[in-house]
Amino acid sequence: MQDRIYYFLLVILIFAGCRKSDYILESSTGFFRDDGSGTGTVTWTKTNEYYLEGLIFVNDGQTLTIEAGTVVRFRTGQAENASALIVARGGKIIVNGTREEPVIFTVEGDNLQGSVAKESGGLWGGLIILGNAPVNVGGGEARIEGIPFFEPRGIYGGNNEDDNSGVLRYLSIRHGGTNIGEGNEINGLTLGGVGSATEINYIEVISNNDDGIEIFGGTVNLRHIVISGCGDDSFDYDLGWSGNGQFWLGVETGFVGDNLIEAGGGTSPVIGTPNSLPAIYNATLIGNGETGNGACAVFERFAGGVIANSVFVDTRFGIILEVTDGKNDSFSQWKYQKLDIRNNLFYNVGTAGNSVFELSGVYTEDMENEWADYFNAGENSTGDPEINPGAGEFVPRNKLSENLSDYPSSWFQLVDFKGAFGEDNWIEGWTLLGSSQ
Repeated sequence: MQDRIYYFLLVILIFAGCRKSDYILESSTGFFRDDGSGTGTVTWTKTNEYYLEGLIFVNDGQTLTIEAGTVVRFRTGQAENASALIVARGGKIIVNGTREEPVIFTVEGDNLQGSVAKESGGLWGGLIILGNAPVNVGGGEARIEGIPFFEPRGIYGGNNEDDNSGVLRYLSIRHGGTNIGEGNEINGLTLGGVGSATEINYIEVISNNDDGIEIFGGTVNLRHIVISGCGDDSFDYDLGWSGNGQFWLGVETGFVGDNLIEAGGGTSPVIGTPNSLPAIYNATLIGNGETGNGACAVFERFAGGVIANSVFVDTRFGIILEVTDGKNDSFSQWKYQKLDIRNNLFYNVGTAGNSVFELSGVYTEDMENEWADYFNAGENSTGDPEINPGAGEFVPRNKLSENLSDYPSSWFQLVDFKGAFGEDNWIEGWTLLGSSQ
């Protein structure tokens, strides 16, 4: 009897010493809400079932770890009933998926056997990660789009370029992008002020109603990214993102999707620092041809960067630079040699009848000709990459190994081909896009 009393008191003391956030989501099944205390520092395992309702935060100082094979499902809902997972500034998320056992974020009711159609979108929110890295806004901090204005955990930005928000590895994000207000959807993956010590590798965003991935400033690097069937842009960056990207696959389908890459700079002023100057290599970006109205890439508001060793297929418009005053626009960034489109392959691009390299805004004929002539000066080319996107075949029949740019830093993997694929079809086994479902 005395032993039983001692055990009972010990249990009470253990739980009394824990914050609610330390065990809020350790239950094996059920819907979970965030009462303000966040997820706590916990590990979610593949043997449990997780159903998230509303906005769930990983608070400052907390670490959420998700082991390989775990499926996290989100309740449906619009506006104030939207569900999403947000890693607040100072919090961390560790997603330890593998090729054999990816981590999957999807909507409630998805049995992963076809109960939710592959093309269904807007059924829940998305994943938002906020960090302490620099962003190009007045005061150095901003409030992320997609969550209520009054939520204090929605602030991002700082002065730590090497900030670490955790690890995302082999994560598939499916069927998100719910509408939380008039024309305001949540991106599949939103990165706000995320730093370079964060690892993002092997990520899929499929059938999201807004952008696939949007990057607001920061220095984060992204490798092995798959975006398909999203309602707006595949990749969108602005507010001074200056990281790297390699091995990106973007696929638009049917009448869905806008630009494959939408690049923006600062807001007030556009020439503020840091500038948006990422380096993107080995992308394979596939538009929706005559059924869409998008471009390979659009550069606006003083955005720059490098796109090299990449493949663009089936878009009505090509690479578009915005011209405004001739000094503080993306055309100027090209003239300043801070925007470079080099050693890329274009196929069936410019089907609207325009040049592959175009301008928008107010510009002279000399400016238009100068930019169009740069297509050849940058050693770009046209030709069939010998892929079949309609059949899910993204690996070229013959490796595209001619006319390559050197890589600018040791972060990049040194490969001898253009596009996201050489010989290995790395989307197989863990993505919904690469599955037979």
